[in-house]
Amino acid sequence: MGTLVGHVAPGFGFFLIGIWHLINHIRLHVLHPKSYTSLPWFPTSRIRYLELFLIMGSCLASISMELFIGPKKHQPLDIDGTIPSNHLHNFEHSNISLTFFVYALFTIIFDKVTLQPQTKHGMTQLLGAIAFSQQLLLFHLHSSDHMGVEGQYHWLLQIAIFVCLATTLLGIQFPKSFLNSFVRSYSIMFQGIWLMVMGFMLWTPKFIPKGCFINFEEGHKVVRCENDEALERAKALVNIQFSWYIVGITIFCVTLYLILIKIFQEKIEYQSLNSNFEEIEDDLEDVEAQKSSKNGVESNRFLETGKLFVSTSSMER
Repeated sequence: MGTLVGHVAPGFGFFLIGIWHLINHIRLHVLHPKSYTSLPWFPTSRIRYLELFLIMGSCLASISMELFIGPKKHQPLDIDGTIPSNHLHNFEHSNISLTFFVYALFTIIFDKVTLQPQTKHGMTQLLGAIAFSQQLLLFHLHSSDHMGVEGQYHWLLQIAIFVCLATTLLGIQFPKSFLNSFVRSYSIMFQGIWLMVMGFMLWTPKFIPKGCFINFEEGHKVVRCENDEALERAKALVNIQFSWYIVGITIFCVTLYLILIKIFQEKIEYQSLNSNFEEIEDDLEDVEAQKSSKNGVESNRFLETGKLFVSTSSMER
């Protein structure tokens, strides 16, 4: 992190996971409204662990970028083996990625080991909660300046992370709550979008608020303002922007929910209609078979009666 790509890339990953979960939770709830049980992750038909593989791959790429690719020396340590102050945030970000990597890895292991479904679900959700707790802690105690514009973005990001954490913990106790799963997916997707917004707004010169500028400090670029008035105005703009995104993403998620409900319900009705047609066709075939057998029996009886009549008349002669 600390750059445009460093925020946009992980943000896009969170967005994909969030919308993937949202679509699948809605589908699962519509298909099984009475027996709905939330899932912490969703397998795919061709590659079962595709979602978890993508998380692990993204985390490894993030750790490599933070500790080995991003630094000029391609390693984050100083000559004496200590961590320099300008690389503290690299270690903080890499620890977040490491925790999510552990979550994905042990989720695969839990799926392969024979466990009760409830225990497997609870343990997986617990690992997810630990990952979000780690993320919330490190962003709250971030080594970067929390007083400037970047700090305001980070404070608001913590709200989305806290909702992710709370709904993940609630998912352990209430696995059948669709509303909790919906909010969890919403918050994960919102976190991703807000990270992408941070990347564009903090490291694109034309998006910097009036009275502020980009300054190079301790090995990375930060936004600074000319005076307190410009700083307070910039923070207020960040708050307004956060509110707009809440409204926009809420409209998007609720609209997506209504559209998907209609699509999946029509699919269910179509399938049930096809099954009814098949039952009707089977019934018609049975009726036809019964009619043909009855006609065969009646014709046989007619022939036997005719033969009996002919034999009786010949005896009388």
